[in-house]
Amino acid sequence: MKDRKKIVIVGAGFGGLQVIKSLANNKNYEIIVIDKRNHHLFQPLLYQVATAVLSPADIAIPSRSITTKYKNVKILLGEVTEINFDSQTVSFQNNVENYDYLILAIGAQTSYFGKKDWQKYTFGLKNLKDALAVRRQILYSFEQAELLGYTEKSKILMNYVIIGGGPTGVELAGSIAELSHTIIRKDFRNIDSGMAKVTLIEAGSRLLPAFSEKSSNFTKKQLENRGVEVILNSPVLDIKDSEVVLENRTIQSKTIIWAAGVEASSLAHKLSLNKDKSNRILVDEYCRIPNLKNVFAIGDVANFSVNRNKPLPGVSPVAMQQGRYVAKVIKLIDNQKQIQKFEYFDKGNMATIGRTDAVAEFGKMRLQGFLGWIGWLFVHLVYQVGFKNKMSTLISWTWSYLTFRAGSRLIQEDVEDLSVRS
Repeated sequence: MKDRKKIVIVGAGFGGLQVIKSLANNKNYEIIVIDKRNHHLFQPLLYQVATAVLSPADIAIPSRSITTKYKNVKILLGEVTEINFDSQTVSFQNNVENYDYLILAIGAQTSYFGKKDWQKYTFGLKNLKDALAVRRQILYSFEQAELLGYTEKSKILMNYVIIGGGPTGVELAGSIAELSHTIIRKDFRNIDSGMAKVTLIEAGSRLLPAFSEKSSNFTKKQLENRGVEVILNSPVLDIKDSEVVLENRTIQSKTIIWAAGVEASSLAHKLSLNKDKSNRILVDEYCRIPNLKNVFAIGDVANFSVNRNKPLPGVSPVAMQQGRYVAKVIKLIDNQKQIQKFEYFDKGNMATIGRTDAVAEFGKMRLQGFLGWIGWLFVHLVYQVGFKNKMSTLISWTWSYLTFRAGSRLIQEDVEDLSVRS
């Protein structure tokens, strides 16, 4: 047992979890997982926590409970502050771990493209804290409007702006429109929540640029049918307190959600490695950091662009495939066998627009509307981690679909640093 190789994994997201599962109970390896959060998060459903469809426990599961039966896996809660590639050590929380192999699966954070001052006026959506802050802001805005009645201030309170026309922006816009125009409409007496305005702003020429033009057009039409104003070809010029400035207009809102971009997490910024403009670490065809043959970077933190026109996208299927691949590579290296280059198998793209409407693309197959929605539901249930999470999500979805209600409409006053703008 003393001859076991030590593998340190930084991050227990989609990529890190696949490495863990692939090497679980392998007597040749001791696996140390370091994460600043104690849970694995199913990020694709964060927007449903933000819009009160699901609760945080539906999409998050404690990392320790996932690895209980894996005797060679140790979970350590802490934030990595330094990595010394020469001494092969990782420093965190006044602790130091040495490694034989290091896997960086540290994910991404919201990017404001150099406009850091915009952050204080907007809400991001990358973790549970963000989702709870958005949920609290949305619900509280309706409560404040109810107190004010029909005034100019209440109109601003019920004006919701989402910046970024990718899947997150589309899903948020559709869900907020559904919440305000349908789900809570009968709950208020002094206001009509159906008068809430949802605006989706995209700098490019169409929504969902990674999808086909047909799917993009369908998405825009369905959002507009739900009362969402879609503004295309409109880069944001400035964001101020309660204002979004575009070239031809200024939109007033207390709830501005930024879904326009991501960059590598803060740890990646500190590392003296070759990175792209989004601070993603450049890796070779084996997902390794060049000149560091025992260090890998996978998922959102990695720029894998070998023999490609553009890097692989920052989506969970990429991270999962890379995680399984790296685990296999480590075993091949230790057995002195030849390793093959990483090949990504694109399983397609999916985005939900709202109840009974989604778009899904698998190769040449295009699904829209109800069939796309059923496909989206199935895939997201399958990839949920943990039986309890799968069942609680299914029950919540079924109840919401049948009753047109949202079951997690709690305004949490005891959560630290969840600011409300009113």
